[in-house]
Amino acid sequence: MFLFYLFLIITATCIFLAIKKQRPILLAVPIATLITYAVVEVALVPAPFLDTVKFIFSLR
Repeated sequence: MFLFYLFLIITATCIFLAIKKQRPILLAVPIATLITYAVVEVALVPAPFLDTVKFIFSLR
């Protein structure tokens, strides 16, 4: 639950700053944060990284 609130705070802050400072590139920060989190979680799996990624994308 902590991570949910952390991502929510990051997203809200970036939206506020993007509107206030007129910099739409700040909207990429929450997306980059979520992608980084996903890569870290996949890397924590004890199997090799590429095998884990292949397994995730082969699920149906």
